[in-house]
Amino acid sequence: MARIIGSSIPNLPWEEKPENFRYPVWRYSGNPIITRDNLYGANSIFNSAVVPFKGGFAGVFRVDNISRDHTLVVGFSDDAINWKLEEKVIFKGFDPRVCEIDGKYYLSWVNLRPKGTTIGLAVTTDFMEWEQLEDACYPVARNGVLFPRKIGDEYVLLIRPCDKGHTPYGDIFLSHSKDLTYWGKHRFVMSPVKNWESTKVGAGPTPIETDEGWLMFYHGVLTSCNGFTYSMGAAILDLEKPWIVKHRADCFLLSPQEIYEYVGDVPNVVFPCAALADSDTGRIAIYYGGADTVVALAFTTVDEVVSFVKEHDLLGDK
Repeated sequence: MARIIGSSIPNLPWEEKPENFRYPVWRYSGNPIITRDNLYGANSIFNSAVVPFKGGFAGVFRVDNISRDHTLVVGFSDDAINWKLEEKVIFKGFDPRVCEIDGKYYLSWVNLRPKGTTIGLAVTTDFMEWEQLEDACYPVARNGVLFPRKIGDEYVLLIRPCDKGHTPYGDIFLSHSKDLTYWGKHRFVMSPVKNWESTKVGAGPTPIETDEGWLMFYHGVLTSCNGFTYSMGAAILDLEKPWIVKHRADCFLLSPQEIYEYVGDVPNVVFPCAALADSDTGRIAIYYGGADTVVALAFTTVDEVVSFVKEHDLLGDK
């Protein structure tokens, strides 16, 4: 059985898998857990990141306000389902990810610059005071996701190079840094392959360390006659050489099928940005944006998702 290498989260939110449900990821029955009603002045709240914090949970949330500006705010929760969001904007931009490394919490997000989007980085210990670091990429990139520990004494960041628009292409790469200032040793990770992800792929939540490798949830995008459809897939990367893909599912694990996923400001979107993983039980709670409008929650276990990826291994088709 696959095993999570990490911390215990005894209060991780959880709902048992529905009876006779055969797929490896299932939705929370109370979805969506965050809507525009959670914060005054919000047009939409989605694509957000959460982590364990002081016995409860903290997070950074994408809030597009009623001027349709892209902003990030902080939120806190006792149970990781019911959230209190702060009105104060900490940064401009969108699609945050947060991970804890050596007692500090690192935020990466799509930072808005005059020449295009970059990967912004900031660090905090309390989610109230932030130190903004140098941008990791300039320009143009999205989906910057840090690994939750150094690998070979270096920080490692997943990225997707792109253009200034709503990029109709995209591969996943990674970069290394000794000091979170200078980035290099770029490595290609993977490209779109199957129909469900044929337009572009991008990293999702902070990768989860397991005894099988790094479990990476990611989004893949299909272009149809009705536009883009965003779904969630999964791959397993080598622990010490994470640019090596060991296994990769040939199909999505979660796609837009509920009304809050296919009806909203941007229809047909499942966009994962965060995952809580409990090493004691192997349970995983995945946070994702629905239709660029709300935050929703889904569940799986490390053993179930790793087994599914191996059973549907794209690399086994070669």
